[in-house]
Amino acid sequence: MANSTAHHPAFTFLRSEFIDALNVTVQEFEHTVTGAKHFHIASENDENVFLVGLKTVPTDSCGVAHILEHTVLCGSERFPVRDPFFMMIRRSLNTFMNAFTSSDWTAYPFASKNKKDFHNLLGVYLDAVFFSRLDELDFSQEGHRLEFAEPDNAESELTFKGVVFNEMKGAMSSTTSVLWQTLTKYLFPNNTYHFNSGGEPTDIPDLSYQDLLSFYRTHYHPSNAVFMTFGDIPAETLQAEFEEKVLSRFERLEEQVSVPNAKRYFSPVRVEEGYAADEVKEDGSHVVVGWLLGESTDLNQQFEAQLLSSVLLDNSASPLLRVLENSDLGRAPSPMCGLEDSNKEMSFMCGLEGVKREDAPKVEALVLSTLESIAEKGVPQDMVDAMLHQLELSQREVGGGSYPYGLQLILAGLSTAVHAGDVIAQLDLDPVINAMREKVQDQQYIPNLIKNLLLTNAHRVTLTLSPDDALEARRNQAEKDRLSQIKAALSDAEKQQIIARSAALKTRQSQVDDMSILPKVGLEDVPARLPEYENEKVAGNLPITFYPQGTNGLVYQQLVIDLPELDEEEIEYLPLFSSMMTELGIGENDYLVVQERQAQVCGGLGASNSIRATIEDRQELNGYFILSSKALVPNVKAMSELLKDTMLNVRFDEANRVKELVAQRRARREQSITGQGHSLAMTAASSAISGLAAQQEKWSGMSGIRSAIALDDAMKADSKTAENVLAIFKRLHEKLLQANKQLLLVAEPQHEASVLNEVQAVFADLSAGGVQTKFSMAPVDSKVNVAWLTSTQVSFCSKAFRTVFGEHPDVAALTVLGGFLRNGFLHRVIREQGGAYGGGATFDGSTGSFRFYSYRDPRLTETLSDFDASIEWMLNEAHTDDALEEAILGVIGSMDKPGSPAGEAQSDFYVHLHGRSLAYREAFRAKILAVTLEQLKQVAKTYLTKENENVAVVTSTSKRAELEALGFDIQSL
Repeated sequence: MANSTAHHPAFTFLRSEFIDALNVTVQEFEHTVTGAKHFHIASENDENVFLVGLKTVPTDSCGVAHILEHTVLCGSERFPVRDPFFMMIRRSLNTFMNAFTSSDWTAYPFASKNKKDFHNLLGVYLDAVFFSRLDELDFSQEGHRLEFAEPDNAESELTFKGVVFNEMKGAMSSTTSVLWQTLTKYLFPNNTYHFNSGGEPTDIPDLSYQDLLSFYRTHYHPSNAVFMTFGDIPAETLQAEFEEKVLSRFERLEEQVSVPNAKRYFSPVRVEEGYAADEVKEDGSHVVVGWLLGESTDLNQQFEAQLLSSVLLDNSASPLLRVLENSDLGRAPSPMCGLEDSNKEMSFMCGLEGVKREDAPKVEALVLSTLESIAEKGVPQDMVDAMLHQLELSQREVGGGSYPYGLQLILAGLSTAVHAGDVIAQLDLDPVINAMREKVQDQQYIPNLIKNLLLTNAHRVTLTLSPDDALEARRNQAEKDRLSQIKAALSDAEKQQIIARSAALKTRQSQVDDMSILPKVGLEDVPARLPEYENEKVAGNLPITFYPQGTNGLVYQQLVIDLPELDEEEIEYLPLFSSMMTELGIGENDYLVVQERQAQVCGGLGASNSIRATIEDRQELNGYFILSSKALVPNVKAMSELLKDTMLNVRFDEANRVKELVAQRRARREQSITGQGHSLAMTAASSAISGLAAQQEKWSGMSGIRSAIALDDAMKADSKTAENVLAIFKRLHEKLLQANKQLLLVAEPQHEASVLNEVQAVFADLSAGGVQTKFSMAPVDSKVNVAWLTSTQVSFCSKAFRTVFGEHPDVAALTVLGGFLRNGFLHRVIREQGGAYGGGATFDGSTGSFRFYSYRDPRLTETLSDFDASIEWMLNEAHTDDALEEAILGVIGSMDKPGSPAGEAQSDFYVHLHGRSLAYREAFRAKILAVTLEQLKQVAKTYLTKENENVAVVTSTSKRAELEALGFDIQSL
């Protein structure tokens, strides 16, 4: 790759370095006048990424940085429309658009493969961040406001409303979030990390509009900003836009925003607080021990801390995690276990959850005595070498998933950039890894790290967080009392001001902006064809499909097995079997030895299932069991042997290990509710529509969480439960061994011959199977009207309508309808007016269901009514072709969203395996592009009817009486 240093004259070139492990060149520039830094990651990748980050340092928990992040996106100097951010989402072919508030920075990133689209978004983002209007009505919508329950009736109850206010009510309903915020409050007694940068719901109403403006003026300035870009657009081109649109209008800001280091404790601190729970369980406490370490911008300190954390906690064979997993003092290791290195000063944490409150001192003693023992006895060299191997593997992997690869690299360097560290060194891990390899040859290196960073470090906090079943009621009552006091002190004029502001906000939310002032792409900019992925079918004992892709020195391997016919019990336990198979022993080796082996040769092993309905019948299924791994090219043979060994010789006699894993799974599932409540509600609402949808609810929905809790309880009560589960696992395993098998390989083309030779040699004697039985589930066709009650301050609402699926001609219109309803009605009514963090509609082609949803919603029945109102709006209002084009663009953008090189190949393999050929997908794409407004109205009228309706909500236990009166089937965990 050419190492060009060309740059705009307003910038000074500082340095450039090619990073071989990433195949990119990182360039550093500084704007001469303002001092703004620009880091450009030059790559041949055509998915260009932009991010502007600002150091944002709150001095309280009012949520000013978070509310500002929202409000900044509500209109700017060049684009004075009410909601340019959400408008651009639907006028764009972006592959990513968002904004983040961290503990000490706020970032505005986007990505696109379309150059015209990239420059459109760049103009909107730059203007939004540096020339935001910050209208007071937008502050009251996004942040907080006082409003009467009946907006025009001053005699009705006074309430707090606001998107961030409700978002944080939902966020702080998560015990994990409470645990994190509480621990950092004590770890950082005197600087910005002491506070909740997202905002505490009790404190958010204290933030004034003037406070918001003041924070914007001091923090949103180029002198306090870092620009970071990735892709094949030259730095010089990007800098020309930065200069023209923003930087030429600013001078250097002399006052620097900084984060002082925390005041250090001279002796350890022990504290106890509570978290909201439906019931007080004897073993419901969390106990976490946390240490404050050195600065993350010191790369030597950072990687020493990372290595130490990996050695202690990476897998079940790691010495500290092993003790925590096996301890009878708690149910599972704490979700806090690990290193936090994104703040200026790092912290290391470990502990247990599911602890008896009185055992908190024992947990602290266990952690400290374990560390002392490890420091005294040392750590096997193989284990340390394996952790360095994992660091190298993670360095080389070209990631994908929810974040574009370029954005992943940018975020890896963002905190370092914000705190003026060495970004290039942060991204180029090879020199650090090589230096570490030399250091770890000293047998005392790891023990000395344990002593210096942990055992002799007096800045230690032990937090006990215990359940409190009255906390939510007290919190709600305190909010009511506060509002009552405010209302009692209001003059008639002030009451009228509140009413007038509510009316003004509703008018503003309903106004139709001139969207033509915003740039856009059109259907003419949509790529004509879907990408084709070259692959080769290789005959042999096991059929192999090889995809040549740019994987940066890694090989991805999957053993793919046809799911055979399973009985009801085997189907129930299939996901549990998949999650545990790679966590158990193999042959004569127990799970601890296997965990070490995995860490030494590959990036871990995983098992999963790919199950989809056929195109012809939603009740008929194709299913596959998949055993996956990835490794560096020199380790292909060792990885293949491990994969094969696991498949053939996995042990089903480690009952205690299964109990540990079940307890950990329960903990993860319970913690997931408030973060994915909308998905859980949609899964529940869809569960009556097909056998697969019903089973998905039993596996991964609220019913699945309840089953995970029940299984854990049963294993604690009766030792035979684990043995019974292992017997089911054994039956499943025997059936899989007899089923048809094939291999999927993804690697760079130059390694194809050597990789195929090594893999074929390893699998030469593995039976390809031959027993052909059809995987199926019992059909389901019923109705649902269910309310799941849990500990949460907000609701998650969903309706699901039975529709058509597969090749039916109405599927394309139903797919476009979701975005059309969200863009034109649901976003405004549910988020802006209703105060929910999110809301929308989507078509699920796998089950043939059209689903409405809301996320972190202060309302419940009103939102369900709004779902219905959106259908009436669709049927009875006049709509524009521009709105239709935006909805189509949204669908095409999601269809065309790139993944990692390996991920794209694997996705291509499975869509073909499930019968969705390229011709089928391109025909569907053509139908999407041809959808008309009349078709949208027709499918809404035909399918979104009361006869096809199913309803599900996930909400607070305080709503029980209201929901019972409405006829809901009440369920709880």
